Amino acid sequence: MANSEAGSSSDAARASGGEYQVFLNFRGPDTRYGFTDFLYYGLVDAGVCVFRDEEELRVGEVIGGNLLRAINNSKIYIPIFSQTYASSKWCLRELAHIVENVSKSEGQKSIFPIFLDVEPEDIKLKTPRYSDALLEHEKKFSVEVKVWRKALAEVDEIKGWNVKKDESQATIVKLVVKRVLEKLKLKQRLVPEHLVGLDDRVKHLTELLDVNHRDVRLIGIYGMGGIGKTTVAKVIFNELLSHFGKCSSFLENVREKMSTEDGIVQLQKKLLSDIADSGSAEGVQESEQGMRRIGEVLSTKKVLVVLDDADNKDHIKRLIGNNSLHSGSRIIITTRNHTILQGWEFKDEIIPYEMLEMDDASTLELFCWHAFRKTFPLDDYHALSSEIVSRMGGLPLAVEVIGSLLNKKDKAFWEETMIKLRNVPEEEILEKLRISYDGLNEHQQQIFLDIACFFFNEKKNDAIYMWANCEFYPVRGIDVLTSRCLIKILDNDKFWMHDQLIDMGRRIVHQESPNDPGKRSRLWIPKEALKVMRTKERKNEVEALEIEGSLDIYAEKIHISNEEFEKFPNLRFIKLNLATFAGDFAKCHSKLKWISLQGPCFDLGVENMYFNDLVVCKLDFICFKDDPKSLDFIKVNQMF
Repeated sequence: MANSEAGSSSDAARASGGEYQVFLNFRGPDTRYGFTDFLYYGLVDAGVCVFRDEEELRVGEVIGGNLLRAINNSKIYIPIFSQTYASSKWCLRELAHIVENVSKSEGQKSIFPIFLDVEPEDIKLKTPRYSDALLEHEKKFSVEVKVWRKALAEVDEIKGWNVKKDESQATIVKLVVKRVLEKLKLKQRLVPEHLVGLDDRVKHLTELLDVNHRDVRLIGIYGMGGIGKTTVAKVIFNELLSHFGKCSSFLENVREKMSTEDGIVQLQKKLLSDIADSGSAEGVQESEQGMRRIGEVLSTKKVLVVLDDADNKDHIKRLIGNNSLHSGSRIIITTRNHTILQGWEFKDEIIPYEMLEMDDASTLELFCWHAFRKTFPLDDYHALSSEIVSRMGGLPLAVEVIGSLLNKKDKAFWEETMIKLRNVPEEEILEKLRISYDGLNEHQQQIFLDIACFFFNEKKNDAIYMWANCEFYPVRGIDVLTSRCLIKILDNDKFWMHDQLIDMGRRIVHQESPNDPGKRSRLWIPKEALKVMRTKERKNEVEALEIEGSLDIYAEKIHISNEEFEKFPNLRFIKLNLATFAGDFAKCHSKLKWISLQGPCFDLGVENMYFNDLVVCKLDFICFKDDPKSLDFIKVNQMF
């Protein structure tokens, strides 16, 4: 289809800057303004990047350029075999290249053939329809025709869709789009490799949501932290995705992200981008505006939305609005606070669902999977395993963390861990989790606390530069933290940490000096960090801090002076959001490894700041003063 006979690159795909996911191979005169058009827009509407070519007849006899890249980069190929398909040498050339790509992909790529008003015998070359066309091609392309015949034979062996004249093309398009979404796993959430004890819960919740009904349904999954609410929500979200196409969104960590006005706006914009398009999110500057726009979209689209870890009615209202939802929509809310599900002003009632602790059998199986990489304990560890599991209170997070800690450890280590667990009150979940933290070496503990306070949902590689320079041995450290289920590395290479473990890490830092924040190693609460910054005493213990200003034009602008900065002689990490440095720093020789300046356009009026140890520097949305010297404000020996 590299010509007017054949097909067109998706504008949406090109605009996204990403690789194509689906390549349509078809004969233009047969299907361009019929079935192929329906399928193309069905896939695009579902959020798939599709390539179809509508360019003028190409010069030459070989596939090249953008067309070749589109074929090579696509993951799914959909050849649409129509009545005159075989008369196009371009369709056949593309098909041969497609078959070659799939054969080399080791199962990573797939062909979904569609037989549009043709019979299997046609593709097998047992009728004149395709065989006569190939005989005609042999006059000019005898060598290629052998390859084309082989490609047709291979594709004919693949199960596809037969579309007859008297069949509904809309129904077939819907089936194809669903299969493509399932294969691509678009928007699929990452779930643990070994899911235990969730089948009944997932089944029950799926029945409550029942996507076959056209009414609106809202489910509130509530329970204590670490009980598995997010995992269940992810599994259900993945299962229901194909029923909603592009109109789905999973918003994580609502409680944390919506603690500020800016965080609310960012979540609103993500929701709009997910269920509509990026254009719908453009221009949203404040949450009231975002709520109105979300309400407009939700009233016109059938959506699947998950609000994970919400704890405030007002925050939920700002994400799903007050307007009526479109029929067929499904909203899932996970929360620790079940009171937000009661007395809701929404038109549709929220159905509460309590996540209870795991039963004994499931708890033991999950523990054994992490401790032994089996579903049952080793012979001489039965009693110890049962006793340890009895101390976990059926909490999956604690089971995973303690089980991973004990993996490949000798019996003496197990017995020592059991003694520690006996000394922890039943309700003190964080103290149980801390047993795993205490088993880390000093460098691994430093990395863990950095992630808990600052690097959750941040890129792994950025932090590694700093930790390596601090001689924390991050490659080994991250491997240990991952193997012990204290962190995960997501597909986008960002750190993920359970909110219970974040709470534990921050509690550990708080306990360094409960009454004096200036003597703690890390300060992540913006107002607390700014207050410490303004005090006159030296803060030798502080290694990392985050300071945040305000977007309010009437609020005082935060400018950090040389004198204030000098009081942090051991600071290695600083993140300033809507705050900046100001003045002459000639006398200040910093040990900073990481500096991050973020915020809408403001002047950076600083001179002579020497960063001899800096390895990571992030400048987002900064406007330098007109003075050319201001562009040379940072003197860096190393930069990655």
